[in-house]
Amino acid sequence: MKVMAAVKRVVDYNVKVRVKADGTGVDLANVKMALNPFCEIAVEEAVRLKEQGIATEVVVVTVGPASAQEQLRTALALGADRAVLVESADELGSLAVAKLLKAVVDKEQPQLVILGKQAIDSDNNQTGQMLAALTGFAQGTFASRVEVAGDKVNVTREIDGGLQTVALNLPAIVTTDLRLNEPRYASLPNIMKAKKKPLETVVPDALGVSTASTSKTLNVEAPAARSAGIKVKSVAELVEKLKNEAKVI
Repeated sequence: MKVMAAVKRVVDYNVKVRVKADGTGVDLANVKMALNPFCEIAVEEAVRLKEQGIATEVVVVTVGPASAQEQLRTALALGADRAVLVESADELGSLAVAKLLKAVVDKEQPQLVILGKQAIDSDNNQTGQMLAALTGFAQGTFASRVEVAGDKVNVTREIDGGLQTVALNLPAIVTTDLRLNEPRYASLPNIMKAKKKPLETVVPDALGVSTASTSKTLNVEAPAARSAGIKVKSVAELVEKLKNEAKVI
């Protein structure tokens, strides 16, 4: 069984994001970039399936600039067999990314596609669901447990009322939640081996996909700074401030 894991290059979660002075986007100059944390979980789950003898090959794919090869090499060091970079310097929305991933799915024919449930930059939580709609595959989102049994995959997912387990016919799309697993660290020998693993680069035109967006970012601004808290001397004073200053009651 071939498993495909889709990953994304994002600003490292330890970095304080800065907005450009002209408000056109986020300042990425000299900023540390990393593999999206949810995508790390997706890669780890795919590699575990291979270690269990369920998967025969793990392919990682990303959509982004040439510099995203760094994150693909990281995924290869974690245990993936080969990588595909759909190279595009454009700022692509979730639908455009899903269309490009669908073209890669058509080419690779994986039985299982695993994605992080969301990226920590755009925070949209859309790509996995859109990919499932475009491919017609069954989908299991927010997975906290994944079990492959024959031609089905059982996905335990977290919902408001507790846990729900769904049985999906393969091929299927699964998006990962935080509690699915704890990603491993790439060892130095594996990092060296990853440099020699195959990494294919394609462009959207070669896949026959138009990435034209129907939406446009008008302005980006940092959230307002939080004001310092205050102490009140009585419940009456608290109620008065909630009513007249905060205006929440």
